[in-house]
Amino acid sequence: MKPIFRALADAARQLERTSDTARLDSELLMAEALHIDRDKLILSPPNREVPERFWAMVERRKSGEPVAYITGRRAFWNIELHVGPGVLVPRPDSEVLVASAIEHFEASEGPKRILDLGTGPGTLLLAALDIWPMATGIGVDVSRRALSYAAANARRLGFESRLKLQLGNWAEGIRERFDLILCNPPYVADSAEVGPGVREYEPDEALFAGEEGLDAYRALAPQLPGLLAPGGLAAIEIGHDQADAVSGLLAGDGLLVRVIDDFAARPRAALLTWV
Repeated sequence: MKPIFRALADAARQLERTSDTARLDSELLMAEALHIDRDKLILSPPNREVPERFWAMVERRKSGEPVAYITGRRAFWNIELHVGPGVLVPRPDSEVLVASAIEHFEASEGPKRILDLGTGPGTLLLAALDIWPMATGIGVDVSRRALSYAAANARRLGFESRLKLQLGNWAEGIRERFDLILCNPPYVADSAEVGPGVREYEPDEALFAGEEGLDAYRALAPQLPGLLAPGGLAAIEIGHDQADAVSGLLAGDGLLVRVIDDFAARPRAALLTWV
């Protein structure tokens, strides 16, 4: 057996106590240590000794540190984002927002103006700009560190001239209507149980939203009617058990709310359109 295979198996066993994706984690860390992509690692693993830095990364992962922080990047939709401590790690759950936007604009040229509230490292906005090459947008976040990652990602992807990044609290001060509004707000209740390493490593302000996890939606509700253009879509991520509560907060003022499931069949997004 190649040393790489043995190391992957050993690392996966070590990570089982702290990760639900132990084998995947070990593969991602090994690919990073070898400076190759995961597909090449799986299909044609090199016959060489295991880099020492691989075991150092495994130790970091055993402590609960997100793989994305260890490798410095995370794939989302069709783009790769650089991430690090102080920004929310992009998650597959959020891809349902992008999929919903594609479906909504399928019969048109797509959105011209996009607003991403709580943009983090630019996750949703940059994915949307990649899909619709003629679109421009604004990304807003309360964290300067998150905006610095978003700016770096925009430069690396070649989208710097097509977006503006703004420090702020949701849409305060924005006087414009947008064809597409994307938002992954904090929606975890303060006392909720979360996975290993989440509280220890990821930013609280991007995760937790009061006793019920609804504080961000309460702040967004009065702002959305003045931001959404006719024929537009607002796609907002929700917790799997928040469909009724969020719908009640966001519906009204002529806005219709429809909740859709993520790819794991759990309620994950509130879609807002004009009645």
